[in-house]
Order: sequence, then structure tokens, then C-alpha cells
Amino acid sequence: MSTIAFIGLGNMGGPMAANLVGAGHTVRVFDLNPAAVSQLTEQGAIGCKTSCGAVAGAEVVITMLPAGKHVRSLYLGDDGFINKVGSGTLLIDCSTIDSASAVAVAEAAAAQGFEFVDAPVSGGTAGAAGGTLTFICGGTEAGFGAAKPILEGMGANIFHAGGHGAGQVAKICNNMLLSILMIGTSEALQLGRDHGLDAAVLSEIMKVSSGGNWTLEKYNPCPGVMPATPASNDYQGGFMVDLMAKDLSLAMMAAGDSHSSTPLGALATAMYRQHARQGNGSLDFSSIFNQFQK
Repeated sequence: MSTIAFIGLGNMGGPMAANLVGAGHTVRVFDLNPAAVSQLTEQGAIGCKTSCGAVAGAEVVITMLPAGKHVRSLYLGDDGFINKVGSGTLLIDCSTIDSASAVAVAEAAAAQGFEFVDAPVSGGTAGAAGGTLTFICGGTEAGFGAAKPILEGMGANIFHAGGHGAGQVAKICNNMLLSILMIGTSEALQLGRDHGLDAAVLSEIMKVSSGGNWTLEKYNPCPGVMPATPASNDYQGGFMVDLMAKDLSLAMMAAGDSHSSTPLGALATAMYRQHARQGNGSLDFSSIFNQFQK
């Protein structure tokens, strides 16, 4: 078992850190929200007052942060982790950020002799709580090999997408597709409802037909169809609209860098930005369903 520093205990990070505690690791935690730290200490983690205090003596550092600027600051700042951790410490960032930030941190880490792995996740809050997340990793073979046993304490599917930054590119490709699927599923379900169909029955039909997709199987956006989803809880919890809009912005940046054609991604980006501007930023991203209501 390892001594792990876990920084960032939000809707995803908190359950992930708890699963590492459950797997038998010594987990030192920090978050800007003291209540999140307290919740983890009640589950067996060691609460720390600062991020640098958490990483002191850790064999593995895991971060789960909102954006690339936060990752750069924590790792590369004057008091950054790269200057604070001991020799041989493995650095893993599970945030969804721009690939350039991941590469910048990886290069700085390599210059100091550390392995850095960008390992964004897919699977939502349910996957985080259940330990069934998918980790999409970028880094060296050695870094991935060292990270995999740790990540297996939080996830069911661990992929090595390629070199540094590759995990981030694969993640934004996945989330761009997810946003398109969620919008299309919402549109189709509401069309059926407008013609008097039961959304639950229509969902069952489409699940086993050519329109079947993950949103129908796991994350139905129509209230009342799946009791355990955010849609049936006033769209509370889950993956916020603001975060989906952020990830789509990253996808559009990446598309611009490579001159890739992403017309559906661009449309999804515009729709989620509009949805956020209408005051829905803190709701689950499946709340895009409400855009199709009469």
C-alpha cells in the first residue's frame, strides 16, 4: 500500500479519495473547502491544512482540479509540488484540462526526475462513488505502469492513450461525443413525448434499436425514467453544465489547433454555453433536456 496525497475533493475527487482509503492506502487530503476535508477524515483519510502539507512524504500525488491554470499553479509555482515532493514521487493529475498544460507540467517534472501522468476520468459521480471510473492516461510507459495499480483502486477501465497530453485529448473527444449524444437523445425523447409517447417506453425501444447509446442506458435525461439519475432529482449532482461547457471549449481549442472539422461539436458548444448563460450552470448536463420543452 502507498501513502497518497489527494488534492481536490469535489463531487468527483471526494469519492475517489474515499475509494483509495477503502483500498487500504494511507491518504492525505486537502481541499479549499474544509467541510470536504472533514468528510474524508471521517472516512479514514488524514486531513491536511495545506496542499504542500499533504504532499510532504507522499509516494504518490493525485490532483483533481477545475482547470489548467490551477494545475500549473500547484505543480509549477514557486511553492509547486515539483519543488516540494521527494525523490521518486509519482505525480498523477486526474483533472480535465488543456493538453498543453499537461505537457508543460510533464516536461517540468521530467526535468526534475519525476514521472507525471495525465489521467482524466470518465464515468461521472456514480462511477467515482462505485469505483468504476475509466481513466484515460497520457505519459511514458514507466509512468503508466506505476500509476495503473493506484488507479485500479478507483476505476474499472485503465487506458494508456499515448504520450504526455494524450489522455487529455482522448478525454475531450469523448466528452464532445457525449454532449452530442445527450442533446440528440433529449431531442428524440421530447419529439416522442410531443406525440403522446411514454418516454420510458420510447427509451426501452431505442436502447435495443439502432439509436441505442450510453445516455439511454445509464443517464436518461428525461425526469422519472431512471430514478437514480440527476434528471429524476431536479438535475442536482452529477456533471455540471459549466464543466461540460468548459470541456467543449477545450475541444474547440484543440480542433482549432489541428484545423479539425467539428460542426456538431461546435453546435453542442453553443447550446451548452447558452444553457449555462440562462442560469443552469450548476445543474447536471442532462438538464439540456429542458431546452426542448415547449
